[in-house]
Amino acid sequence: MKRVLTALAVAAAAAWVAWDVPFAIGRRPRGERVTRSPQYRDGAFRNQAEPTPVEPGAMRNTLRTLIRENAGRKPAGPIPLVGPLAPIDTGLHITWHGHATSLIELDGSRVLLDPVWSDRVSPSRLVGPRRLHQPPQPIESLPRLDAIVISHDHYDHLDLGAIRTLTRTQEAPFVVPLGIGAHLERWRVPANRIIELDWHESYEIGAVTLTATPAQHFSGRGFKRDGTLWASWVIDGSEKKVFYTGDSGYFAGYREIGAQYGPFDATLVQIGAYAPGWPDIHMTPEEGVASHVDVRGGLLIPVHWATFSLAPHPWTDPVDRLLVEADKQGVAVAIPKPGERVDVSAPPKLDYWWNDC
Repeated sequence: MKRVLTALAVAAAAAWVAWDVPFAIGRRPRGERVTRSPQYRDGAFRNQAEPTPVEPGAMRNTLRTLIRENAGRKPAGPIPLVGPLAPIDTGLHITWHGHATSLIELDGSRVLLDPVWSDRVSPSRLVGPRRLHQPPQPIESLPRLDAIVISHDHYDHLDLGAIRTLTRTQEAPFVVPLGIGAHLERWRVPANRIIELDWHESYEIGAVTLTATPAQHFSGRGFKRDGTLWASWVIDGSEKKVFYTGDSGYFAGYREIGAQYGPFDATLVQIGAYAPGWPDIHMTPEEGVASHVDVRGGLLIPVHWATFSLAPHPWTDPVDRLLVEADKQGVAVAIPKPGERVDVSAPPKLDYWWNDC
């Protein structure tokens, strides 16, 4: 009987995985939704810049280090969290929920960036990088949203569980780069709530304009890559303006974004998950500061760190290096705890909370 129950359990688990994983992978887009883009050539989306030459074996060495060496990649104690806060209808306030997930409250409008609430960033709930801290508040307790913005389709930015919950609990549109709508349709998001944009295309929600701008990255949730577009984002209100890098390597496009859309009152800059083996897809902290300067940013708020261990560096390395470079460049920085709201007009003093973790 025990063997029978074990066999049934294994069969049930296999059936669950067979359904769960393909569903999480989503659907590859086809037709005009991708081919109309100038960024789409020879069957895939392309970056503006040519790939950076990488030393032979750099990727292999990076992956070997990632698998074998864990020292300093996780906090020794709990990361402090700040609980849910009442909505604010005036000014510019930014709440970082961990990794890249951020809520922008601008002139009474609320824009949620890259919502990720799952325990793992993976097509499976059983394997993959796991959270270093819990979300600071339940996704169901978020205030009414005006837009949900996605930068690209990687699992640490496009979270099936979060998308399905937000589809059920919110009425806001999903504003995404070209092609990502195919994933959302697969996950039963209504078509009238899907807004797909190419670089330099915009969508207005009340007094706020959302514009997709270039980034240097890649996409893909399965074995095929670059079937959907990736983007940085401009969030432009009546008086204040925010820039979000999304995931990106450092490239000349930041200066062009700054010239065309800047200056910005605040930037949300990716600073974590860098390694010698992938210089084109994630910025180092020093490059993150350079991107902030290029786009003519005011207050820099770092994201893409402290929530998932995705690279060989120690978990506090991104923010420690960022502060050194920001001091050299005279850049103002706010480093909130997950769930802590930042008033961009009066940012909090640095309290170095990560040193106590």
